[in-house]
Amino acid sequence: MEIYVDGDACPVKDEVLRVAERHQLPVHLVSNRWLRGPENPCVHRVVVTDGFDAADNWIAEHAGSGDIVVTADIPLAARCLKNGASVLGPTGRPFSEANIGMALAMRELKSQLRDAGEIRDHGPTFSKRDRSAFLQALEGIVTALKRR
Repeated sequence: MEIYVDGDACPVKDEVLRVAERHQLPVHLVSNRWLRGPENPCVHRVVVTDGFDAADNWIAEHAGSGDIVVTADIPLAARCLKNGASVLGPTGRPFSEANIGMALAMRELKSQLRDAGEIRDHGPTFSKRDRSAFLQALEGIVTALKRR
């Protein structure tokens, strides 16, 4: 079991590291540029090219069954689910085969509404409650995968 983090805009990197250290799991922090952070033997920093979706492509190619992916990117979540990985958003929302279709549809709808000038928001701000929900959800996924 390994954890893959879509790292460029991920607000829960520290929480991922806490859970990974507790369970002695490797973490792949994937980004388009070098990210600062604590030096930790379980963290593998992966810097990909600046190409479009390069970090997403790297994660989708490496994450598979028994792994965990942390991302807010819905298309990446869909790709990783197809590979058998468990996928968790930074607010603690798990993506699954049952909800990914609706998430993709809502993403497309909101994109069209933004393009048409009908909406301007880009989602709610990240809260302490989201951080707590994420920690609980990640711990639950790790525990469940370890039991298998």
